[in-house]
Amino acid sequence: MADKKYNVGVIGYGMSAKVFHIPLIQVTPNFTLHSIVQRTPKPNDDASKDHPEAKIYNSADALIADPSLDIIVVTTTPDTHFSFTKAALEAGKHVIVEKPFVPTAAEAQSLISISQKTGKLICVYQNRRWDSDFLTVKKLIKEGTIGRVVEFNTFFDRYKPVRPESWKGTLGMDNAGGVVYDLGTHLLDQAYVLFGLPKSVTGFFANQRGDGAEEPDSVTIVLGYGKEGPLVTAKAGVLSVEVEQLRFWVRGSEGSFRKNRLDVQEDQLKAGLKPGHEGFGVEEADASGTLTVLKDGEPVKSILANVQPETYASLYSGFSKAIEGGGEAAVPVKASEARDVLRIIEAAKESAKSGKTVEL
Repeated sequence: MADKKYNVGVIGYGMSAKVFHIPLIQVTPNFTLHSIVQRTPKPNDDASKDHPEAKIYNSADALIADPSLDIIVVTTTPDTHFSFTKAALEAGKHVIVEKPFVPTAAEAQSLISISQKTGKLICVYQNRRWDSDFLTVKKLIKEGTIGRVVEFNTFFDRYKPVRPESWKGTLGMDNAGGVVYDLGTHLLDQAYVLFGLPKSVTGFFANQRGDGAEEPDSVTIVLGYGKEGPLVTAKAGVLSVEVEQLRFWVRGSEGSFRKNRLDVQEDQLKAGLKPGHEGFGVEEADASGTLTVLKDGEPVKSILANVQPETYASLYSGFSKAIEGGGEAAVPVKASEARDVLRIIEAAKESAKSGKTVEL
């Protein structure tokens, strides 16, 4: 079984497919890039030229119906994720779905039920679980280096004064568009990995650009974990003028950790590097975080480099192990976990609309 090769088909040929998924398929030993859906190739954007070894379809339905496929990767806009994932599962394929998973927790639960019925697995592409800075934070918390966590602040701030013309700026929240589903999904998923479902959610949505759009472009979401748990703040803004954006600020009973800059893997993938290349996932030394701990009752600061990168390839290799026999328990990002994050997002939307904290 371990020597079996799995044929993978990719629906969509935008940045998600080109940068995040196809390179990871190519470095997963028992995965083969079999086919791609590209509806309208252009002279400078042609999947058949970029990947002559792959079969090119112009419709998702045709690819899904291909009996030689084992796995389908859904990289299209979020409003299509439910229908494509449902069709793929019912066609007997395992599925990797780009985040955000689907627009609602109810749709997520529906797909979980179909997955259980068909025996085919779903993995949601929450790649930032394998950001090296997040893994560093995770290690600090697990080892108790900063004591009991009292505040966890996670940021995805940028300076982007013009609303994007992609789905991220045009698709409404009802269809899983906008900042809360695009970036908020990453921030809330990381908080969920560390602390589980919160007891309460308070959301603040804003249009920082002031461009008259109805949909928010910036969010602050506060998660409460009760009297003994941490207070978590997840923030994504678009008018943050900084030389270096703050990424994490974690405060504990015995220390704190601050980290600037985003993980380097996305930029490296855009530049054509892949996991396995020398230096992949390794950031420059001057990007290291700052750890402050108590020694003899006084705060002492030191530079703390990230842990050794595990890289985004870990998601694909983990899913490979799951379909080889590990089953649902081995899926690296389970649909049930993505459903729970959608519950947090739905609570944040309700809170922002009502002006009240929502209990989960």
